[in-house]
Amino acid sequence: MEKPARTQHPIHEVIAKRWSPRAYDASKPVERRDLHSLMEAARWAPSCFGDEPWRYIVWDRFADEAAWFKAFECLVPGNQVWAKNAPVLMIVLADTLFEYNDSPNRFGQYDTGAASENLVLQAATMGLIAHQMGGYDPDKARAAFSIPERYVCMSMIAVGHPASPDILDDALKAQEIAERARKPASSRFFEGTWGKPVKP
Repeated sequence: MEKPARTQHPIHEVIAKRWSPRAYDASKPVERRDLHSLMEAARWAPSCFGDEPWRYIVWDRFADEAAWFKAFECLVPGNQVWAKNAPVLMIVLADTLFEYNDSPNRFGQYDTGAASENLVLQAATMGLIAHQMGGYDPDKARAAFSIPERYVCMSMIAVGHPASPDILDDALKAQEIAERARKPASSRFFEGTWGKPVKP
């Protein structure tokens, strides 16, 4: 199902096309070459000093179901309901220190977000769907997968092929088919000083 953004001004079709579905085809794996393309897109994101603070752990249900299930168990029940059909799960981690000198990197989370946006946009160009989730237990994930303390657990991402919204329960189906919306630009983008909307 496609649900392009209804924008107030023209944007690239890839950005308009990207959204966060919950209806995944559980029977269809993500090809390894496609998985590597997603990682490559993230790899080429910009970062402060070129430090590349992002780290990802990837779980492919078709390659290692036990590891995938261990990751799945870190999700909150509300996400487990639909993510059970996603063939790939990932956790996104941000280094809190610069790799080159171990000093604090206050840009690490910002840069890691840019890498993840590259990844989900790349997914949209390939006919894949990707849904980023904050609903998981980072402490459980850290313990289960031996994540070092210097890395902040940011989000988890479900990746796969789209399925019909009819596979979802009524509440999730309603969210899936609802029109997308955003707050007005004037409430988020200011010109010259705080709170003054950018001029038309």
